[in-house]
Amino acid sequence: MLDSNAAGYIVGDEKQWIKEPDSSTTIPFTKKEWSSHDNFFGGEPYGGRLVVSYNGKPCWIMVYYGWVAEGVKPDSVYAMLRKALKNMPADYPVRGPKELVDGEYLYQNTWNGAVERYVGEEQITLNGNIIYKANYLGGLVDQQLGV
Repeated sequence: MLDSNAAGYIVGDEKQWIKEPDSSTTIPFTKKEWSSHDNFFGGEPYGGRLVVSYNGKPCWIMVYYGWVAEGVKPDSVYAMLRKALKNMPADYPVRGPKELVDGEYLYQNTWNGAVERYVGEEQITLNGNIIYKANYLGGLVDQQLGV
């Protein structure tokens, strides 16, 4: 997941992104037997899902939804978000750290659970005002036969 995230949205290399016929965007990643498929809709607000596979079999998923406050320029918010995601904790390689300060920006991330099953929320404030918020959840998938 760390390699996938480091090569995906964090980098911001939109030339590698795929614009899909349904107006969504896909950020693909492959490294040996691992692959990920990050597909999202947005603009503002945005939502999507990230699926990690091993040898072609899905094993982990995250779904997410977020927004930037009205009247706030998204580029500056997403620059701060990318900084936070670059500091993803090794023991919780899902989103950013619990807290990251950059000038007047403050990124905060709270979660319950572990990589196997979790739910979380992140926000960015500027001078104490919430300018970005996102919710996410996920965990392991397809670990045993089911429906």
